[in-house]
Amino acid sequence: MIYELRIYHCVPGRLPDLLKRFETITLPIWERFGIRQAGFWTTLIGDSNQDLTYLLAWDSMAEREEKFGAFAVDPEWLTKRAETEANGQIVASVNSQFLAPTSFSSVQ
Repeated sequence: MIYELRIYHCVPGRLPDLLKRFETITLPIWERFGIRQAGFWTTLIGDSNQDLTYLLAWDSMAEREEKFGAFAVDPEWLTKRAETEANGQIVASVNSQFLAPTSFSSVQ
C-alpha cells in the first residue's frame, strides 16, 4: 500500500469553502473513480490553521496515475471546481508526498 499525504494551504478565510467542496463535491466524484481516502484533518496547532491535510490510499503508483489523472480532467469536477472558485481562488498551494509504511507501522 502507498499513501499519498496532501496538504492544501488555503487562501486566508477560504478553508470553510474547501471543506464544503470536499464534503459535497469532491468525495462523491472520487467515489465514482474508486479513489480511497484514509482521513482528513484540519490544523489545531501548527504553522497555519488554514490548512487541510489528508491521506489517499493506493495499491500502486500506476493506480494513482490512472485514477487521479482521470479525476483531474473529469468534466463534472472541472465545472464544479470553477463554480466554487467564482469568487476567487480557494487553494493557494498544495504539498504532496508519497509514503510507504514501515514493517512496524500499525497502518499498512
